[in-house]
Amino acid sequence: MAEDTLASADSASLVRPASLLRHLRYVLKAMRPRQWTKNGIVFMALIFSVNQDWVPEKFDTWDHLLARCIITALAFCAVSGAEYMVNDLRDRESDRLHPKKRNRPIAAGLLGTKEALTWSAVLATAGIIVAFLIDWRTGAVVLGYMGLMLAYTLYLKHQVILDVMAISGGFVLRALAGAYAIDVPTSPWLYVVTALGALFLAITKRRAEGDLLQDDATNHRATLEHYTPELLNQMTAMVTASTVISYALYTFTAENLPANHMMMITIPFVAYGVFRYLFLSLTRNEGGSPEEVLLKDRPLLLTIVGWVVTSMVVLTAYR
Repeated sequence: MAEDTLASADSASLVRPASLLRHLRYVLKAMRPRQWTKNGIVFMALIFSVNQDWVPEKFDTWDHLLARCIITALAFCAVSGAEYMVNDLRDRESDRLHPKKRNRPIAAGLLGTKEALTWSAVLATAGIIVAFLIDWRTGAVVLGYMGLMLAYTLYLKHQVILDVMAISGGFVLRALAGAYAIDVPTSPWLYVVTALGALFLAITKRRAEGDLLQDDATNHRATLEHYTPELLNQMTAMVTASTVISYALYTFTAENLPANHMMMITIPFVAYGVFRYLFLSLTRNEGGSPEEVLLKDRPLLLTIVGWVVTSMVVLTAYR
């Protein structure tokens, strides 16, 4: 009898850690770690500041600035992960109609409502606190981002045009938080380019969702009823051109860039990246998951790496 009890206890001790690990795996999946690539926007201000010969007095080295950007990006990972859980809780019924989203932990019933809400509160609180420890302005921006994303989940995502504009605003707030984290001034062009680039991704995603779901599109997302092919074509054409042109203007008008306009040699990377993504979206219907495209499409990934390397070389060579 004692041996049976001991065996049962040993069995329980083995099951609990496995159950906990499985639960944490579901939590991590619900946070959508593939989406964390979006938080790379936090580093934009740092990249475009390497040509400056100064480091703010309250910091010691550029390594210190890099560490602050990394921590800020992690804060966004926590806060955005919390928001994704709230979003998935509200959309769990419609997600079950989607061929891919039905496998999300909350839609699949692998993560309960109370568990998701608890983790969401913990992650959001932790992310906001960490951001305020970096800089009060960074904390305020992260808090504003959380508010915007909650407004998106509760209301804006159901409003045509405002939904994609809210997504774009989230990217701009990431760039702004990164600038505040290292206390460096940035050109307004950075925010314009970021906003337009994010709009481009959001619009192509709406188009991909409509093409993928067909007749079930409005059941999954009500606004897709209003995003007609004609409207999306016009919006895509306008935003695509605006993104490339605004970046081109940025390379030779921003005050913090080299006076010899050498940053213009990075324009082909941006143009190719935009057109490559448009190609994948329109011909292969891969625009529904920007993070998947970024991680899987080698030409696009090499383009981004090439842009970063070239930008760093130009900015450090022409201080």
